[in-house]
Amino acid sequence: MALLRPVFALALIASVAACGQSDLAEPPMPLGEFALGLNIAVADNVQMVPISRPTTPDDWEAVMIKAVDNRFGRYEGSKLYNIGISIDAYALAPPGIPVVAAPKSILVVTANIWDDAAQKKLNEEGKQITVFESLSGETVIGTGITRTKKQQMEALAYNAVHKVEEWLLENPQWFDMTEEEMAAAKAARLAAMRAAGKAPAGSEVAATADVGEGATRAAPSAN
Repeated sequence: MALLRPVFALALIASVAACGQSDLAEPPMPLGEFALGLNIAVADNVQMVPISRPTTPDDWEAVMIKAVDNRFGRYEGSKLYNIGISIDAYALAPPGIPVVAAPKSILVVTANIWDDAAQKKLNEEGKQITVFESLSGETVIGTGITRTKKQQMEALAYNAVHKVEEWLLENPQWFDMTEEEMAAAKAARLAAMRAAGKAPAGSEVAATADVGEGATRAAPSAN
């Protein structure tokens, strides 16, 4: 028992650190005049991947709707966009021996987006996304002993919706923005965060690269 104490302590520290990595208190990323319209989550055909804690389609739908609302409800644009997410498959790490037998939690979803006013689906094919409880996927210790089933689901849903937002940011044309405008908006957001002392390390270099790429790609279309 004494030998396991440091391992359990490490697991607890890792869990607490992961729970605190939320960007929802920061200004949302630029998406033109985006505002969240319908928020739809469907888990009728969800598959549980062994080995996993069991849960229900209703529970998955509830946690996903909340995650979408938490992230995209921050946008206050004048144009409604509907987001639909299908929960396809999951595995929730059960309690086990840390490090030695610690399966990871995983979630697979498919996302779609519609222009509400035009009643038009904007993506030709659903965007399938796979996430772990860590955004980097580098979780060493399973969370079966450090998190409840609900906490695992909330972490997975948070990460999945974070990836949905990244996908939308890769398609500025859906929101009547050029790539150059998107890059400039990102740079302005970063500058505001930096002025407030909230910009993440290394973000200035990334933003500069984005602006440069956006300007380069946008130039040919102006001719």
